[in-house]
Amino acid sequence: TAVGFGMDPDLQIDIITELDLVNTTLGVTQVSGLHNASKAFLFQDIEREIHAAPHVSEKLIQLFRNKSEFTFLATLQQKASTSGVILSIRELEHSYFELESSGLRDEIRYHYRFNGKSRTEVFPYRLADGQWHKIAVSLSASHLLLHVDCNRIYERIIDPPQMNLTPESNLWLGQRNRKHGFFKGVIQDVKVIFIPNGYITQCPNLNRTCPTCSDFLSLVQGIMDLQELLAKMTAKLNYAETRLSQLEDCHCEKTCQVNGLIYRDKDSWVEDDHCRNCTCKSGVVECRRMSCPPLDCPPDALPVHVESQCCKICKAKCIYGGKVLAEGQRVLTKSCRECRNGVLVKVTETCPPLNCSEKDHVLPENQCCSVCRGHNFCAEGHRCGENSECKNWNTKATCECKNGYLSVQGDSAYCE
Repeated sequence: TAVGFGMDPDLQIDIITELDLVNTTLGVTQVSGLHNASKAFLFQDIEREIHAAPHVSEKLIQLFRNKSEFTFLATLQQKASTSGVILSIRELEHSYFELESSGLRDEIRYHYRFNGKSRTEVFPYRLADGQWHKIAVSLSASHLLLHVDCNRIYERIIDPPQMNLTPESNLWLGQRNRKHGFFKGVIQDVKVIFIPNGYITQCPNLNRTCPTCSDFLSLVQGIMDLQELLAKMTAKLNYAETRLSQLEDCHCEKTCQVNGLIYRDKDSWVEDDHCRNCTCKSGVVECRRMSCPPLDCPPDALPVHVESQCCKICKAKCIYGGKVLAEGQRVLTKSCRECRNGVLVKVTETCPPLNCSEKDHVLPENQCCSVCRGHNFCAEGHRCGENSECKNWNTKATCECKNGYLSVQGDSAYCE
């Protein structure tokens, strides 16, 4: 039939012919098959070793080499409720291609290798029912098709099987090895074909438009299999729902992560950089600017920033030559003096050298050491609130409210 379709005989291997099975082969008996066009054999005795001779294995290895697609075909009648391997191509314990039919679980299993690791695809289907079936497994790269009795039963995308067999690989028919996976039933027309859509050679009328009674019978059988599978899945779903109901009483608390720190729900903290009070609410950080009380400093004091505090406090002022100095401000007389707690204290710090000409030296307000023109005063840590920004002037830095904000109590360090 394959030759009638114009297929190159060198792109297929007839397993039963190549194994040279005869009626005297131990463990098998020639019987009548589904048709008389080819030999059929009954596999029954477990004392058997049906595997390929070295020259047949070499032929198979060469056919698989550098191929991306092939189809395995077989016609079989498996004894009801038995399990066994139809065909296995393996090296020691590693299966490169193995088709197994389990009558205990009503499954067809395809074992293969991918990147040196074993893989198995399981197809729920009752093949071991004592009836004749045609089975075709087609692989094209990672595309897998399973046909049973010329009906497309499953179509899947799998990991691409490893096709380059090792020289030690061998082919077994009706068993996995000398001790395991013995198939019980009749096998006929076992072939491996290396052409696209090789299943067409088994079912030349596959593309017909009118279904036959056999198609409907197969469909009924498929529906029965699906109903059984659905019952199993329903049982698993009910079990999963029971487990989920037990988890409904569990509470998963959402946390907040800020600057590498984890805060639990409803935790509060002070954000010093922006002077804000923050709270973790269901995984979301909500912050509000700290409200500073209005300052009504006495005549001998001025409001100033103090390190580690967000709000200004009143500090005693200093007066020198009619000039009013706040806490921390300096004045240059014969020496440098700084206002501390209302008293001018001598400062002995040495001014750093400047990398500019003398004509570009600028003396900042309330400081004793000159800087170069264009100096970045804001970079010295001049503090402004969250909604204000630092601006450089010739001799000092000031805070200015951002667009859309107004100063609070006349102080541009705080804006809203």
